[in-house]
Amino acid sequence: MTEAPLNILAVIGSLQRDSVTRVVVRHIAQQLETAGCVVDVLDLEKEPLALYNPDVAHELPGYADLQARVHRADAIILGSPDYHGSISGAIKNFLDHFWREFTGKLFATIVASHEKGLTATDQLRTVARQCYAWTLPYGVSLLEDADVKDGQIVSEALQQRLEMLIRDLRVYGELLARQRRADLAGAEPGFLARHRK
Repeated sequence: MTEAPLNILAVIGSLQRDSVTRVVVRHIAQQLETAGCVVDVLDLEKEPLALYNPDVAHELPGYADLQARVHRADAIILGSPDYHGSISGAIKNFLDHFWREFTGKLFATIVASHEKGLTATDQLRTVARQCYAWTLPYGVSLLEDADVKDGQIVSEALQQRLEMLIRDLRVYGELLARQRRADLAGAEPGFLARHRK
């Protein structure tokens, strides 16, 4: 029996119309689709989320549909600009809405930054860890004009990093998704045991 293709949610956490984050995340999504993955792009500029309020967020229109999209994903790409050494408010707001849905899934991080994006990448990885998710052991950062210009990837170094990320996301995403399904269906102890039905 053939396994289902890897299902990936690609989140664009920039609200800027001409965002380099958007260019790179869409490029990755297209390459993953070409490789046979199912990719759902969540562009927070086009699909804005209300500011997270735990008293009402789960009853707001559209929340259940978005929750189903997050739940369906085997792996999640998080793309964010680096604002003052931190992630964008839009990506943080998205992350605030969920946690259980992230458990046991693989996160990959993309940060547009003039300072290598190390603190923003660390913050995304911290959120993943707090939500019992896995992350690739590296993030990809990029620089406007040097790496992405006029809506195009212009840097060979960035192109190579993205090829590596796309390959690793597919390979490790599939491994973790397979193990996640087995752990949820099984009876052995493990950190996913509490999520069994």
